[in-house]
Amino acid sequence: MRTASTREDTQKETVGVAVVGAGYWGPNMIRNMAEAPGARLAAIVDTDKARLETVGRRYPGTALCTDVQDVLDDESIRALVIATPAATHHDLAILAMEAGKDVLVEKPLAVTVAECRALLECASRNERVLMAGHTFIYNAAVHCIKDLYDSGEIGEVLYVYASRVNLGRIRQDVNALWNVAPHDVSIVNHVLGEEPMRVRAMGRSFLQPGIEDVAFAMFEYPSGAVAHIHSSWLDPSKVRRATFVGSKKMVVYDDVETEGKIKIYDKGVRRTTPDAEYGEFQLKLHSGDIHIPKITFTEPLAEECAHFVECVVTRATPRTDGKQGLSVVSALEAAQKSLEAGGEAFEVEPADGSGL
Repeated sequence: MRTASTREDTQKETVGVAVVGAGYWGPNMIRNMAEAPGARLAAIVDTDKARLETVGRRYPGTALCTDVQDVLDDESIRALVIATPAATHHDLAILAMEAGKDVLVEKPLAVTVAECRALLECASRNERVLMAGHTFIYNAAVHCIKDLYDSGEIGEVLYVYASRVNLGRIRQDVNALWNVAPHDVSIVNHVLGEEPMRVRAMGRSFLQPGIEDVAFAMFEYPSGAVAHIHSSWLDPSKVRRATFVGSKKMVVYDDVETEGKIKIYDKGVRRTTPDAEYGEFQLKLHSGDIHIPKITFTEPLAEECAHFVECVVTRATPRTDGKQGLSVVSALEAAQKSLEAGGEAFEVEPADGSGL
């Protein structure tokens, strides 16, 4: 496959798409695929017939199926979106790609590194598009942070701290780490352009035995940056905030804010030349302006779905391809091991050893 290109008028053909899973996140995928340029929402699949019919009433003319095999056998359907519980992602994606379908898998790509590698091998062998649903990589605010870092405006990123907490939604299939931390890991990896190499994590199960409601993970990156990620569904307030502390400037991304999601702080500590008398460096605080850039937002999930359709048509490699999905799962798998070992440091298995 060639790398992704800028979007031109490539959707000259309509891509039949089926969405598998009409539960919590599925309806969002269904709505955006129904509206994606060049896509035709051909089918919705869910084993819960009542839920399937409730969602399906909004999309007359779309086939409603309780058996995924129905869409795998349909040659008019070229691509599948998988929005089912994480434990089912691997098996469903393998079935789809073996049937000749391109696949967009909601995060996480799978629940183990081994499963992710199997998906990458299957995609390569069958020449299929495999895309991970890391929606924040299609978020205009994250694009802004990435541009600030790549341009050198904020300097070297020293550390990042992110908090993604709320009261609910309480899951029973995965813990808080696997539920919400994929967002922040994918954001930090994307901005820094590298994968973490080591992690320490702590967590606690207060509501359900064996399912951590809160987790704190510290990731170390090859550049020297560290990222502290706090994930919880047992918190009084909804917080979706990440702070990037650079050697020149600092950036705060608050996704809950309706305006001013990105704030750039011209603040820092500067080291001057050695003092003539004592021969010591002097540290001086610098506090300048706060800049709120104007950002034009479109729904990130709409951008993600449109990008997937484009990749299906052009055979381009998605921005969030299988390798990117693997890198996030690898970080989470190591964090889970550390969590279970009471905070012991674990190495993160690199996606391919060459960074992102």
